[in-house]
Amino acid sequence: MTPRPIRILLAEDQSMVREALAALLGLEPDIEVLAQVARGDEVLTAARAHDVNVALLDIEMPGMTGIEAAAALRDALPDLRIVILTTFGRPGYLRGAMEAGASAFLVKDAPAAQLAEAVRKVLTGERVIDPTLAAAALAEGANPLTDREREVLRAAEFGATNAELATRLHLSQGTVRNYLSTAIQKLAARNRAEAVRVAREKGWL
Repeated sequence: MTPRPIRILLAEDQSMVREALAALLGLEPDIEVLAQVARGDEVLTAARAHDVNVALLDIEMPGMTGIEAAAALRDALPDLRIVILTTFGRPGYLRGAMEAGASAFLVKDAPAAQLAEAVRKVLTGERVIDPTLAAAALAEGANPLTDREREVLRAAEFGATNAELATRLHLSQGTVRNYLSTAIQKLAARNRAEAVRVAREKGWL
């Protein structure tokens, strides 16, 4: 009796990249791409509808990030294996992905054969992590920002005033100033814009 193929959900917002990945994985005799979505907030519904056993997730997607989608899958479908595949090889993203339940973390320029092998390995319970990223994540250390500091920095990314941030986040202006000041100090930045840039580059937002 022929074993059932590995059933894949592919979540990637760039259609050309998504279709190329689906085509490459489809060449593998033991892998079948059953579902494709372009938004993070469609991942869980698609995973349930198509009975997949591996979800391949990009990080930067509309609706919900790949890391947020991974956490939702972990909570709702604990037997499903999660592979994060991203352009952004940032140490903070790797740490966040592992905390969200991912079993593998690869960058998109990895060879197709390496991706297919990673899919097979996670189904046997192995973890597959890009070694360069793993070393960088260890060297970088943990994210120094609290959840609230990250929330305020994300909200400040597009130039909102303290008053606007306070209204949006239901905080006082003084509290917003304190969170921003602490985040700037932790990141050794000169101002909020530089703090956002540093946190983004490290994958801490």
